[in-house]
Amino acid sequence: MRAANQGIREPLTREYVGGNATVPPPPEEVIAGQAVYNRFMLAGYDVLVLGFHCRLVWRCAKRHMLDNYQRNIGARHAEFGTGTAYFLDRCGFPTATPELTLVDLNPTVLRVSAARAARYHPTVVQADVLQPLPFDGGRLQAGHHDSVGANFLLHCLPGTWAEKGVVFDNAAVALRPGGRIFGSTILSSGVRVNAPARRLMKVYNARGIFHNTDDDLAGLRWQLDQRFTDIQLAVRGCVALFEATKPAPTENQAG
Repeated sequence: MRAANQGIREPLTREYVGGNATVPPPPEEVIAGQAVYNRFMLAGYDVLVLGFHCRLVWRCAKRHMLDNYQRNIGARHAEFGTGTAYFLDRCGFPTATPELTLVDLNPTVLRVSAARAARYHPTVVQADVLQPLPFDGGRLQAGHHDSVGANFLLHCLPGTWAEKGVVFDNAAVALRPGGRIFGSTILSSGVRVNAPARRLMKVYNARGIFHNTDDDLAGLRWQLDQRFTDIQLAVRGCVALFEATKPAPTENQAG
C-alpha cells in the first residue's frame, strides 16, 4: 500500500502536524465527538447506523447514499470523514485504479477505512476538517481531485453553519474546476423529523455525538451556494443528500 498505514498507528494527541507546520489542536468537543467511533462501534456501524437507523429512524435508506456516490465519484477522490468506507467499498469508480485519499481526525476510523479500501491503495491524512487542511502538494493536493465526499459528516461536527462551512472551503480547495462535492447530513429543521428521530437526536446531541440542533435545510443550501454551482438537494426523511460542482475560475480569478 502506498500510504495506507502512514501516520495512523499513533493515538490522537493534542498536537499533530499538517504539512510542514504544526496546526492548532482540535477543540475538546471535536475530540470528544469523534472518540465514540472506536473499533467496537465501527464493527457494528454498518448494521446499526447504515441499516437500522437510516431506514427506520432517519428514514433514508442507504441505497440513496450509494446512488449519490455512483453519480458523483471521480477517478481522483477525497473522502472527508471516512466512516467504515462502506460506500467506497460498494460504489463503482470510473476507473479500475482510482486515486483515493482518506481524511479523518480519528486514527481508528482511518485504520478501519484504509483496510477496507486497501485494494485502492489509499493515501491517508489525519486532520481536522473544521480547520484548513494541509494542502502541501504531498499527500493532499489543492485543485487536484475530481470529487470530494462528505457523507454523514456535518451533523457530527460542532458549530454553526458558518463554522461548519470550513468543510466546504476545504472541499473547494481540494477540487479541480468542474469537480464534484457530494454527501449527506441529518437535519433537525426544515425537514420532517418524526418522533423517534427527534428523541434519538436529543440523546445524541446531549452526549456530544451529534451537533445538529441548529442545522437546517436553508442553511445547508446557503453554504453550498457561496462556493458551488449546479447544486442538487434531495430530502429523504430528515436526511439531506447534496451534490454540487466547483465552478471554473472567472477571468479576474484566473488572472
